[in-house]
Amino acid sequence: MNKPDLLPVILIDDEHHIRVAAGQTLELAGYEVTTLERAEPALERVSEDWPGVVITDINLPGIDGLELMRRIHQVDADLPVILITGHGDISMAVSAIREGAYDFIEKPFAAELLLDVVRRALDKRNLTLEIRQLRDELEAQNVPGPRIIGNTPILRALRRTSRSVAGMPADILIHAETGCGKDLLARYLHEHGPRREHNFVAINCGAVPENLIESELFGHEAGAFTDAKTRRIGKFEHASGGTLFLDEIESMPMALQIKLLRVLEERAIERLGSNTLIPLDLRVIAATKVDLRQEVAAGRFREDLYYRLNVVKLDIPPLRERREDIPLLFQHFALVASSQYGREMPSLSAERMHSLMLHDWPGNVRELRNLAERYVLLGEGCTFDFDNRPISDPDSVGEMSLPQQVERFEKMLIHTELGRHGGSIKDTQESLGLPRKTLYDKMKKYGLDKRDYKQ
Repeated sequence: MNKPDLLPVILIDDEHHIRVAAGQTLELAGYEVTTLERAEPALERVSEDWPGVVITDINLPGIDGLELMRRIHQVDADLPVILITGHGDISMAVSAIREGAYDFIEKPFAAELLLDVVRRALDKRNLTLEIRQLRDELEAQNVPGPRIIGNTPILRALRRTSRSVAGMPADILIHAETGCGKDLLARYLHEHGPRREHNFVAINCGAVPENLIESELFGHEAGAFTDAKTRRIGKFEHASGGTLFLDEIESMPMALQIKLLRVLEERAIERLGSNTLIPLDLRVIAATKVDLRQEVAAGRFREDLYYRLNVVKLDIPPLRERREDIPLLFQHFALVASSQYGREMPSLSAERMHSLMLHDWPGNVRELRNLAERYVLLGEGCTFDFDNRPISDPDSVGEMSLPQQVERFEKMLIHTELGRHGGSIKDTQESLGLPRKTLYDKMKKYGLDKRDYKQ
């Protein structure tokens, strides 16, 4: 496991002695160095949240340094790329800086020059990521409507992607386990898009009897079937102008899947008992807890409908894959329950918070929310029925080294105390018995921000 305080650097050069010498220089300076002789593997390692920098020779076999820079900047235009140049490449390097390269180093270069350029590039990268995170948090905290709560990289990435597609007209497929918040994400997309002033209409495809779901979706005219005494406006028509959310889409009968595909293609419906086409202006968000590709392979879901729905796919991670969000989520749900029931929110002991962090959470966020509400109502009398349950997660304590366990517990403890004191540094340092600078250093190490705990 990489140490959390080592910043990553990718060094690419096809000359072995340069890779060895420059790599050792960077490692001795305390960086986590990956050396490569070709550019292609570097593209698999970078992302929008990657906190490092790339150093690459311009002349490489396969993809050269300039093309690598362009492809990296397609992933993240702000990721610093430092070019290594030969004497004849200077004019090319100057031109590359105009295209967005951070800097260039001419061979042969001194170790001090390399370290200075890398340090400045990493400072810039760190500042860029901090500003992004702050912008994300400010937007998440200040906008009305549903919120996607979490500070882990996987949640920040989901929030960014959701925000970027919220204003697009494309249909969306949400995939997540039960209890992860598929309905909340669908409402988030609606409330943060241009259709927010119109209806958000939700229907659970698995909860409506098969003999009624067609009428529910398409509506019917009076006399269309027995007991159809009046005209009924269906969910599609009612959602026109807004958003239709189809939860548990995998439960939709095969015959109705054909009709849904036609609606998505034509954006028009016919009520049951009518021959008149009614045009629709809506966005469809579908959600599923299963892998629809497997359903297609098993013949239970239409392949053409799957590809029509899967224009944009959003995956919500299960809670066990973002355990660091558990204290923040518990704090949020407990505050909501405290306000709802008019009860003072009891503090949660470090031991109990530790057990929350180690639980597998098969019910995901819904299970955590229910536990937080029960804890507000019952206080210390609330039993955590999973306290003695074995943990099956591969990152459980049994699979972790002692330093890893200590770091996880330390982060959880600081999380808990910051939440208990509403983000107050003074009160948190006193409760933990830490000097102010030590607390700040540990908060920076674990990516904790006091603003996330303001009540």
